[in-house]
Amino acid sequence: MNLNGKTYWIIGASEGLGLALARLLSAEGAQVILSARNSERLQEMEKEIDGARGVAMDVTDGESVAQAVEQVGEVDGIVYSVGLYDPMPAQDWDAERALSIAEANYMGALRVLGHIVPGMARRKDGHIVLVGSLAGFSGLPGAIGYASSKAALMHLAEDMYADLHRSGVRVQRVNPGFIRTRLTAKNEFTMPQIMEPEGAARHVLRAMRSGRFSTSFPKPFALLFMGSKFLPRRLFLRLMGA
Repeated sequence: MNLNGKTYWIIGASEGLGLALARLLSAEGAQVILSARNSERLQEMEKEIDGARGVAMDVTDGESVAQAVEQVGEVDGIVYSVGLYDPMPAQDWDAERALSIAEANYMGALRVLGHIVPGMARRKDGHIVLVGSLAGFSGLPGAIGYASSKAALMHLAEDMYADLHRSGVRVQRVNPGFIRTRLTAKNEFTMPQIMEPEGAARHVLRAMRSGRFSTSFPKPFALLFMGSKFLPRRLFLRLMGA
């Protein structure tokens, strides 16, 4: 996959995996468009990343999404890398916070892709990458809102692939484990094989270059989640420290 001269829109690009991936794609010669809610942060990134263009957008607001889509125009590829997270066990359920997480992680993707995918399908060309999570493979303790919204996003990727895999539009999903960010800093438990954003971004770029639909990392931690449906539920939760 030759990225030189291609235009990629990265949503959720103000920090962490999204920002690290933007740097890699730019270094490969891609024109990157960066979206997040923080317009001041986007301006900083425009100065930092050669040729980058920031377009502020709130994926939970339909009007904001529509305006951003109009500003961005036609793109060769889109990476949805939004990952809102707060630790939340069922015993401490905060309904508003859980809804906010789901709005950002899943409903936001529906809003954005609804504007982008039909045009790609008509052109019979395009590249869609959804960033899921290992947490989306199986229910986890303290993951109300987050794990289920990532599971929904991962299922959405499967739906799109089923419709588009012979159309010329490439659909991929990548499912990382723990990445060191301000969000995972909220966790008080041990996070096996935690990755730096730059290392995780290299995994994503390799996945984008591959012909695989779904890529989960890091191994072998990912194998536990991918095989979780074959394990007795209590055993899996015991392995997760629940």
